[in-house]
Amino acid sequence: MSETDVSTAPRPLLLPDGRPAAEAWSLHPGQRHLNHGSFGAVPVVAQREQQRLREEMDRSPVVWFATLPGRVAAARTAVAGFLRVAPQDLALVPNASGGASVVYANVPLRSGAEILVTDHGYGAVTMGAERLARRQGATVRTVHVPLDADEERAHAAVVSGLSEATGLIVLDHITSATARRMPVERIAATARERGIPLLVDGAHVPGLIADPLAGLDCDFWVGNLHKFGCAPRGTAALVARGPLRDELHPLIDSWGAGDPFPDRFDTQGTVDVTGYLAAPTAVDFIDATWGWDRARTYMSDLADYAERVIGEAFAEVMGESTAVDVGMPVGPMRLVRLPAGLGATRLEADALRDRMAHELGVEAAFTSFGGIGYFRLSTHVYNTAADYEYFAERCVPVLAEWARTPGVAP
Repeated sequence: MSETDVSTAPRPLLLPDGRPAAEAWSLHPGQRHLNHGSFGAVPVVAQREQQRLREEMDRSPVVWFATLPGRVAAARTAVAGFLRVAPQDLALVPNASGGASVVYANVPLRSGAEILVTDHGYGAVTMGAERLARRQGATVRTVHVPLDADEERAHAAVVSGLSEATGLIVLDHITSATARRMPVERIAATARERGIPLLVDGAHVPGLIADPLAGLDCDFWVGNLHKFGCAPRGTAALVARGPLRDELHPLIDSWGAGDPFPDRFDTQGTVDVTGYLAAPTAVDFIDATWGWDRARTYMSDLADYAERVIGEAFAEVMGESTAVDVGMPVGPMRLVRLPAGLGATRLEADALRDRMAHELGVEAAFTSFGGIGYFRLSTHVYNTAADYEYFAERCVPVLAEWARTPGVAP
């Protein structure tokens, strides 16, 4: 941990007036919200700003849409500052998968080429690569990266899959299913040396890494503002800095089609982009209330504590360690192995998530990798040690019972 002993619960973050941090959100008080990493959670102040913008749009739609490109440009400039990239390199898109789709729709790929992905890749992004391959007469090659692979081994695993046929690499910055980092900086350097375009899926990164593109020389990078950045959902960044940047066009052709990148992304007809405009409010709220460095430290410390408490609870009921050796771990995202028979596939993990929410009132993330199910931790500033102590005391025994009882497991 950074400064907190793993055996000690970090003190909860408070609002300036002394109230719990959670009171700045509108999350249902009757549920435990332990899955920030999937869909995020929007602070009330950003919700209100988005609603104010929608009301302004509906009062004077002609005025609104006429001035919208300039307002979107201002919002993306603010987002670029948060991500520490140049505004002219960043376009706003609905989500990371949408940004990946922009790349797939515009990057030239010769017939017979290979698209290299890993077995940690986000399903929707990998499916997009597969569709691109079918469309262009290419193939997708999946390389295995062991869950416990450190930077050196992970880099070697990806590079081993490169060949003269490789036309595009698609790589996670932080993986969704396995909550680990990939050595994107080193792989990007290798890709650049070999002249292979690289798309980095940084869906979970904004808010978790202060300067996410520092030392990362990739052609394309996408990241969701609506996850750890707490922006309204449907707000993401597409950063393009390589020689193919000017080839990128939005998936919707609108009146900005003739403008250069990224200006052409600022005009998307009658799409509701109030989430884009309210994103800086969410980012600024975290910064003004606690500061992003303090928020990241708290989330990481809380994840350390939660991983230990929940892991010990599972070990007690299962009679064996549930610790997971993740090669390049991430601050607020961790894995705890589930009892055998639970969440072994994506569909089973999703069913477990739904049952947990409906029967136990806990919103949690369950994932699978290599036929093994995991509970994925993803903490945020509104979470407290009590949330995870509750999970350990109330949910772990139920999960163990579901695993032991034939026909009961989701």
